[in-house]
Amino acid sequence: MQAISVKEKYANYELNERAKLLEIRSLLFEVAAILDKDAVLQEDLKWGQPSYALKGGTPIRLDTFSDGQVAMFFHCQTNLIENFRTIFGNELQFSGNRAIIFDISKPLPKKAIQFCAEAAFTYHQKK
Repeated sequence: MQAISVKEKYANYELNERAKLLEIRSLLFEVAAILDKDAVLQEDLKWGQPSYALKGGTPIRLDTFSDGQVAMFFHCQTNLIENFRTIFGNELQFSGNRAIIFDISKPLPKKAIQFCAEAAFTYHQKK
């Protein structure tokens, strides 16, 4: 069985899910460019999900969550979700210590996503 590419993975999502996931993906690339214009944001599939990582950070994975929802997934052994919950507890929806969930019918909280992406992409640099 041949592995699929990230592009093929996105093509397999429902149209409205794909649009929201690609919007988040675009924000991740924007954050990476702001952090380091010369850095290469690594994009590949991890556990069957599009995954994004910068050297010195921890990866962010994107995928559907449940009907009408998509999510940004973070390594569960980091304190990222705990920190995000403290900062954005009234603004974002969380799943345990691993995900931020977004309703595909609502606008994305872009500033919050950018903050969370920066925290993940620089996670090991701050320790």
